[in-house]
Amino acid sequence: MSLLIQRPNRQAHTLCDYHCVCSSATEEETTMASKRVLGFPIGIESAALIAVLIALINLSQSIFAEREPERPSSFEPFNVSYDHRALIIDGRRRMLVSAGIHYPRATPEVGIVVVVCHKRLDPCGVWIQLQALQQNIDCVVSEFSYKTASKRDSVRLVWKWILEWIVQEPMWPDLIAKSKEGGADVIQSYAFWNGHEPVRGQYNFEGNYDIVKFVKLVGAKGLYFHFRIGPYVCAEWNFGGFPVWLRDIPGIEFRTDNVPFKKEMQRFVKKMVDLMKQEMLFSWQGGPIILLQIENEYGNIEGSFGQRGKDYVKWAARMAVGLGAGVPWVMCRQTDAPENIIDACNGFYCDGFRPNSYKKPALWTEDWNGWYASWGGTVPHRPVQDNAFAVARFFQHGGSFQNYYMPIRTSGGPFYTTSYDYDAPIDEFGLLRQPKWGHLKDLHAAIKLCEPALVSVNNSPQYKRLGPKQEAHVYNGPEYLNSNQSRNEIACSAFLANIDERNTVSVTFRGRAYTLPPWSVSILPDCENVAFNTAKVSAQISVKSIEPGLSQPSDSVRSEELLLQNRDSSISVDWKTMKEPVGAWSESNFTVHGVLEHLNVTKDTSDYLWYITRVPLFQNCFKFVASLAQLLTFGRWVKVAQPVDLQLGDNELAILSGTVGLQNYGAFLEKDGAGFRGRIKLAGLKSGDIDLSASLWTYQVGLKGEFMNVYAPDQQESVNWVDLSSNSISSTLTWYQLPHSASYFDATDGIDPVALDFGSMGKGQAWVNGHNIGRFWSLVAPKDGCQETCDYRGAYNENKCAKNCGKLTQKWYHVPRSWLKSSDNLLVIFEETGGNPLGISMNLHYTRTICGSVSESDYPPLHRWIRQSFIHGRVSISGTTPEMQLRCDDGHVISDIVFASYGTPLGSCQHFSTGHCHTDSSVSVVSNIKRLVNCLWACHMRMRAAEPMDLHQYRLVWEGTTVLLRSRMRRLDLIRVDTLLKRWLLKQVAHCPQTQASFSYDGTGNRCSTYKLVVLPPLLYCCVCQIDSSSW
Repeated sequence: MSLLIQRPNRQAHTLCDYHCVCSSATEEETTMASKRVLGFPIGIESAALIAVLIALINLSQSIFAEREPERPSSFEPFNVSYDHRALIIDGRRRMLVSAGIHYPRATPEVGIVVVVCHKRLDPCGVWIQLQALQQNIDCVVSEFSYKTASKRDSVRLVWKWILEWIVQEPMWPDLIAKSKEGGADVIQSYAFWNGHEPVRGQYNFEGNYDIVKFVKLVGAKGLYFHFRIGPYVCAEWNFGGFPVWLRDIPGIEFRTDNVPFKKEMQRFVKKMVDLMKQEMLFSWQGGPIILLQIENEYGNIEGSFGQRGKDYVKWAARMAVGLGAGVPWVMCRQTDAPENIIDACNGFYCDGFRPNSYKKPALWTEDWNGWYASWGGTVPHRPVQDNAFAVARFFQHGGSFQNYYMPIRTSGGPFYTTSYDYDAPIDEFGLLRQPKWGHLKDLHAAIKLCEPALVSVNNSPQYKRLGPKQEAHVYNGPEYLNSNQSRNEIACSAFLANIDERNTVSVTFRGRAYTLPPWSVSILPDCENVAFNTAKVSAQISVKSIEPGLSQPSDSVRSEELLLQNRDSSISVDWKTMKEPVGAWSESNFTVHGVLEHLNVTKDTSDYLWYITRVPLFQNCFKFVASLAQLLTFGRWVKVAQPVDLQLGDNELAILSGTVGLQNYGAFLEKDGAGFRGRIKLAGLKSGDIDLSASLWTYQVGLKGEFMNVYAPDQQESVNWVDLSSNSISSTLTWYQLPHSASYFDATDGIDPVALDFGSMGKGQAWVNGHNIGRFWSLVAPKDGCQETCDYRGAYNENKCAKNCGKLTQKWYHVPRSWLKSSDNLLVIFEETGGNPLGISMNLHYTRTICGSVSESDYPPLHRWIRQSFIHGRVSISGTTPEMQLRCDDGHVISDIVFASYGTPLGSCQHFSTGHCHTDSSVSVVSNIKRLVNCLWACHMRMRAAEPMDLHQYRLVWEGTTVLLRSRMRRLDLIRVDTLLKRWLLKQVAHCPQTQASFSYDGTGNRCSTYKLVVLPPLLYCCVCQIDSSSW
């Protein structure tokens, strides 16, 4: 949803009065526009039915092995090079903004989608952007005819159009689209070696690891791709991305001049480069890949290896370039990067960064727009004003490529929370974080307006000192001209910075006065008018809510129009349970003398390892007993003393060692281990301590429930589940199952992201329908360390502006909707320390409250600026009217107006109050936006003859709540779909090579297994049905 509020001519005067008008397309206009956009006739009196069969399937490579690789259609082949100023793409210098999306941390699309469209112009439609398809499907016909009760219509399916639009819930296409909308030119990701090669020589490019599909989705959106192959990634990822089997290669030393390591590294890097070539994904092949990276932040540890480290850097560069990828290579945080490798910056700020050679441009490969959280710690937060300040300063000082580190979820690294939200512009649920996303979007638009001027300067920009802590950089150089650009057409753009952390300062620049807030940068695309200031946030504020989700049985009648999220969300009381045995449970255990290192035994096939030994004790030999050992916790080896209860005679001592992710950072990772180190002994005996280190120990890898796959839907019949009793609650080492028959765990309606509340649990892991949603651990952050107010001014670090003090570090755990079925979902939990599953609830995560503000002193919106062209780069502004733009989450509408006031309102979002001047009609006028979706709402202040006053002190503020719109599906919408349409679909699928398909469909024609109402541009309403694709 989009809300636009405009103010009138600045010369007029107003006395707290205004008028708002809502405009939307008429039915006739919409119908005609639909004809133009969709390219096929739509009857005025009858419904138009279009069926699009899309197989979103993770087929093995063998299915398409005989096909020619499909070339991404968004690009013609182009070359990429660079000079000292910027990357040069297709012959032009470019200023580029990038968004980092780690593809394994999100979910690709799944299933078969049937779209049933009709011309009904329902005023409560939902605009859902359709996403791009990148599968090798060639079996959709160009025309389909069907018969309705009234007449016969013909609908033409344009295959190119089908490739460009597809309904998506999860998560790759949505993240890519939102990144592009936010101003990104590039998507960046690592390659995750341990995911792609879990067993040496056995590769995995399916599901979340389908890197080819991900890159093609990026290209289909018209974005470039930066592939950071590494293969070391850090990324708070398990073992830094290295497969654990790598450490078992004889004589290997990671990331140094070591022959076994270099051999394995080259083999994997070559595999990834060759795969990209085979799929024609490099720029010179017409693909989106413009940049590659070898190694990752090696400069941080290079000194640990001495000369061997320096030799390794040179080898890695030669090896990478020698693979013939045809695009530039990068090393980040590598001041001694060889001449043919661009060294890049990572950090919170990079405005002071300079490459190690004049011939290289300044690239910022990781802009840390937040930080990660560790179990038991606070949650980091970085104010958007500071993030924008850092980015603007980078481009002000000659930067040309900047990437937001935006990894989404599931860290997997040592003692890091499952949430890897990172306070990024898009949160781990895939929702926009406002105002961060909106403010940075405006920043990117301002930088793009300056791009012709930024690339025109061949040397340093003009510098002018404006004050003791104020400076200007002016880009207006004639040295570098794009073709056909005359000198008098050169654009001029300027950055005015105030690095004073406390004081607002007035400066004079080119004869005009400018006010600079503290710790801010003003951007002047035309060297005269301010388009953006990093400290003045005009983007909406969105307050997220996690509320109880509805869980209706799949056969219930859905007559409500709005999804009201107000019911008890407890999943069920009908839990089943199974105790995990203590100690050895299978014949796979083994016994040896001595204490073995955890990882050498488990090979990371499980978090868990049992250490079991026997201790014989005789009468009167002990007064108190404690087991003493040294174990690894939170990255440090610590001494642990644990009281034990022993009896006379033989005692079995069983110790469960568990990892919480493997070390991801530092030198000598191959030597890092887990579990116990040093001696294990019994202390407190009258006869003295007993050293157990050399005793006979039995080792059992993993849990019995793990190796039985008790979390897999197809294994439930083989598990001896019993009903949960009161004495089983809060017990340790216990499996819990919410069975298929529990209708309380039907998937919630709508499209809002789903979260499970594990606040009542202790520590363990959870699976939904066989998918691991991650580790949970209910540790509480310290009560101290959070500030009442977050001051954006001054240099940021990960401890500044922390939040969530005194609360669980993580309570909510994201469950991607693509993992859920409409009903009968299976939830399995392993609890280590004791928890109460009756307290688990399923909740919906969405933007509940939206606040907006606009005043006479605001800058004009960025879309009012006009750039004639990239070549003729002068910019101008077509109007100076400030605007307020509001948007809901996908599928939501404004349900209530909580507050509205034009005049001198007080307070902040969720705490507004009226000031000394207030327009009484504010709420009634603003209420016009309720229930309007995708409607441009223009608010014009009505002029009245009144006493003169300063318009700049008046503003309009608005606060509203949102709710998810429910589609009103009728039997007519799906009538005969299960007959004529299904037969047609099956007939077409039969032409797909090496593929068989069958459909599970509600034969009554009443409803699909899941559905939602969508709108194809502009306002063609569709019912979208998700059909079971398990047979593909």
